[in-house]
Parts: sequence; structure tokens; C-alpha cells
Amino acid sequence: MDSPRPARILLGVTGGIAAYKSPDLVRRLRERGAEVQVVMTRGAANFITPLTLQAVSGRPVRDTLWDGSAEAAMDHIELARWADAVLVAPATADFLARLAHGHADDLLSTLCLATAAPLAVAPAMNRLMWGNAATRANVALLESRGVAIFGPGTGEQACGETGEGRMLEPAELAELLLARLPRERVLAGLKVVITAGPTRELIDPVRFISNRSSGKMGYAVACAARDAGAEVVLVSGPVALPAPAGVQRVCVESAEQMYEAVHAALPGADIYIGTAAVADYRPVAVAPQKIKKTAENLRVELVRAPDILGSVAALRQGRPFVVGFAAETENLEEHARRKLLGKRLDMIAANRVGDGLAFDRDDNSLLVLWNGGREDLGAGGKPELARRLVALIGAVRCSVRQAPADTAAGES
Repeated sequence: MDSPRPARILLGVTGGIAAYKSPDLVRRLRERGAEVQVVMTRGAANFITPLTLQAVSGRPVRDTLWDGSAEAAMDHIELARWADAVLVAPATADFLARLAHGHADDLLSTLCLATAAPLAVAPAMNRLMWGNAATRANVALLESRGVAIFGPGTGEQACGETGEGRMLEPAELAELLLARLPRERVLAGLKVVITAGPTRELIDPVRFISNRSSGKMGYAVACAARDAGAEVVLVSGPVALPAPAGVQRVCVESAEQMYEAVHAALPGADIYIGTAAVADYRPVAVAPQKIKKTAENLRVELVRAPDILGSVAALRQGRPFVVGFAAETENLEEHARRKLLGKRLDMIAANRVGDGLAFDRDDNSLLVLWNGGREDLGAGGKPELARRLVALIGAVRCSVRQAPADTAAGES
């Protein structure tokens, strides 16, 4: 399957202390599959070196209008045509003023005038500068021209004051920017139910059995499905992640609670994606009070927890296209294929775990199997892998729906 061209992001960095966040912003954009070209102002070089930004972006940093090595020495036109979107972060008060009034005295301000790509700025400045009438007027003028204003946030500032003016965090900026770009909406008009995170199975009021799932992969899949045009219901176990914008999140704790929430959300669903690491076993009984340390040994009797994925795949009425996940420490493809067939799934995404892989990390790798098909999505940041997976789900589901009924995966 041919992959779509990566989004091309031109990141402008101006001379503010928040420029120290720019390398992380580049990383966040790249882990989401984007190509990033950095353009710095002269002031930015006082806060961060071009070499640092070149190292994280993988591309030489541009900083001058007079680059003889650029195509026909027309650097601003070359870059303006290359970019799918332009983000200036941090955007100082001075840069906002120059942008609002059409100045073009350096490379960054010139290409902002020369590009037809969507333009966004992430203001970063002292709270009084942000509240100044001149700055407010400049921001209002930029907004009236269609420039997106991301932030600023509120909090402690480098000057020691507290208030509005902090640049938004890199991960949030990356999501805000990429959500504005046109995407192939392969799930437009569909309802998708997704599970994410671990479950907690109580032993007593203060202890539980759980696992190391952070929920990052499931949340990335939810964002990718949303961006692909779907109505998304995310049934989430306990995680330290904010609810994705535009996604309905249902928070649960135990496997039984997740089972109930999933089946409540399933009516009308077209696709179910089970990324959650649901407990296989739960205690038979939960102690009503904290168990005291009185004996050398403690035995906890366990019983099978609900098989959420299997229960969805076994539906006879209103069964969605069912995608499972398999986290394995060994024999990855063999175990994943056995789960695909044993539970009569339509598709399964398998990833290797253990030895520092997958859990509590921002990257992952996925091998995807379905009836008559196999695709290795490779390794990468979880948001980018999620986008590849969602695109593949859309394509395979479409092909299955077009196939004769007796050959469709998961049907009897």
C-alpha cells in the first residue's frame, strides 16, 4: 500500500527564551510523521544554535534571504512553495508586529508573506507585553486575516512573573497544527469505538493488579481516527493522558467496567479497535478493608476477567469491523495469527514488548495481519504508526465489504 506524502512543516523560530522548546517541538512533529524545515531569525540564534535544530530536524537550518546554495537563490519562494503549513514558535511580540504590518526584512517574515500555506503563530512573551494594547491589536489583525493563534498559556514565566504569555507545550502545538491540515478522511461518516490503557483489578481498597500500559498507543489511534473523519468513542482505563480534543472519552477502571462501557457504546459502531491491555484475570473477591501484613504468605485466588475483544467479535447483530492488538514477548507473528484466527477477528496489530520496548515509550512497531493479508508498518512514533494503522484499517475494511460475503474475514 502506498503511503501518503508526509506533511511538510516549516517551523519559524524567533528570538525568545521559549526557543529552548523548539527542538522538542521538531521532535513532536517528526514523530507524527511530518518533515520539518526550520527557519531561524537572527535573534533566535542568541537562544539556541542552528546545529541543535539541524540535528533534530535532519535538515540544514535556513536563516538568510541571501543563500546562494538555494534554488535560483530565491530561498523564500522555494520554502514558501515547499511548506504545507507554517508555524512560528515562539512568536515574539516584535515578530507579531512585523507580521501584522507586512514587514519582509528577513527570511522568515518574507516567506510568511510569500506562502499560500496555512500560517499559525504560538505567542511567547511577558504577560504585560501580551496584554499591551499594541500587541492585542496586532493579534486581532492577524486573526482577521486567517492566521491561527495557538495560545499563549498561563503560568510562571522566565522573568519570574506569573500570567498569560507562556508558549504552549510542544506536544499540544504539534496536535493543533497537524489537526488543521487536510487529511485523507478514510473513516469519514463512520463511528469507531476504541479501548486504551490498562485495567485495574482490585484486591482490596488500596491494592490492585494491573500492567504497564500507558495508553499512549490507544490515544494516538483515537486521534488518528478522529483526523480521518470518524466519530470516536474512547473507552479508557486509568492513564495520565488528557482527553483528545473532539473525542468522546469514557473513563473506567476494571475489565468489567470496560466491558459494560464498550457494549454500551457499540450500537451504530462501524469499527472496534481494542488497544487496551485488559487484565486476563481478576481476584475472585475484593477484601472490604485493607489487608494487613500478618502472615508470611498471601494467596489471592484469581478468575478469568471478561474477554471484551472476543465478545465484540462474537456479536451476530450489529457486529463492527473488529481490530485487536497483540503484545508479545516472543514468537510475535505466530501468537498474533493464533489470536486473529482464534477470536475470529478481522485484523490484528502485533507489537513486541519487554526489554524496554513499547511500554511507557513514545515509539513502537507494528505488524498487521488480516485474512489473506500482512503488512509490516515498521517502527516509529506512536502517532505516526497510528495514522498508518488507521489508513490500513480503512483500506482493508473497504476491500472486505466489497468481497463476497462467504470470503469476508470474521464471517461464518
